[in-house]
Parts: sequence; C-alpha cells; structure tokens
Amino acid sequence: LLYYRQNNLRHLSIKITKRLFNSNMAGRLPACVIDVGTGYTKLGFAANKEPQFIIPSAIAIKESAKVGDQAIRRLTKGVEDLDFFIGDEAFDATGYAVKYPVRHGLVEDWDLMERFLEQCIFKYLRAEPEDHYFLLTEPPLNTPENREYTAEIMFESFNVPGLYIAVQAVLALAASWASRSVSERTLTGIVVDSGDGVTHVIPVVSTYTVST
Repeated sequence: LLYYRQNNLRHLSIKITKRLFNSNMAGRLPACVIDVGTGYTKLGFAANKEPQFIIPSAIAIKESAKVGDQAIRRLTKGVEDLDFFIGDEAFDATGYAVKYPVRHGLVEDWDLMERFLEQCIFKYLRAEPEDHYFLLTEPPLNTPENREYTAEIMFESFNVPGLYIAVQAVLALAASWASRSVSERTLTGIVVDSGDGVTHVIPVVSTYTVST
C-alpha cells in the first residue's frame, strides 16, 4: 500500500508548508530502503546494486523489571529509552538484554521495532527521514493491523513524506531483472523465500500474491 500524509485541519499552516517542502526535497534524494527480517536487516538507498548495511535484527536494552513489558515501557519513556544498541553492537553490550523485534517474519514488539528503526535511519543510513521517501518490506499475508502500525510509526514518529510497503516476494522478482540470464522481465512467478525464522513459497501474479 502507498501511504501519504493527509492534510489535517489541526496542523498549522507552517507545518503544512514544511511538509510540502520536504516532499519536494524527497523527490530529489534517493529513497531509503529498509528490509527487516527475523535474523538480519538490510539497509540502503534506491538504485544501489546491493544493501549498504546488513545487520542482525537484534536490539539490546538495559536490564530492568520493565524489559519484557511493552505496555509499561511505553508509559515510562525517559532517558533510558536512548540507552540501547542494535545490530552487532547489541551482542557486545554487557548488562543489556538482547531482544528480537521480529519473530517468524512478523513484528512481535512494536516499541522495540520503533527504536530499531530509529537507529537504522539515523545511525546507519544517516538520513533525515523528513527528506526521503521510504520503501519497507513485509511478509506475505501480513495483517492490515501490522501494516497500519508500521505506517503510524513512520509518519507520526519519523514524519516521513511518503511510504511504500511492498511484499518481499514481489521485490525479489523485480530484483531478478538485474540478472543478464533473465530474458523476460515480469512480475509473475513463484518465489521461495527462506529466511532465519520462516520459509515462504509464494505465487505472484502481476505484482499480486496469491493466497488460498
């Protein structure tokens, strides 16, 4: 689905003007691409031949009584929310609990997912989210609720001007076009996607995944 921020009467005109400026800026800068998997996350920019970063989809947060309770963490946000590590650094952080926001291809903890995306954008891609469009991936049969949560984080927390969420299998077919051995460029085929936590066999017909 393609999401765009909608104008809203509660927004001041200065904010609307700023958003339009950011949309123009995003049209000149490459889109950010983030593919969060169960085991690894791939980061980069549109038109790159390969990901700029490949990091473990892990986050280390300070050990405390509230580590396992997502709802409590949201009510007690503070300085400790800035004290976390992602990727390879998560495994080197002593005294921190290593968590995985994604399990079996689906987001399990949205609070941790938001923190994870924060460092993906600012620390690794070193991008201002307001100045870039974003392409994120989702597994087949992802629920509308999960898609809405993702859009909410990207628009409300990071204020991105535009977002496209694509099924991983469809992107895999599109990526096959880069191979010289592929004579017919089509978005129809069967994709076998074997990841760290789940394997999918997905029929795709003209960009649409076929489910039973």
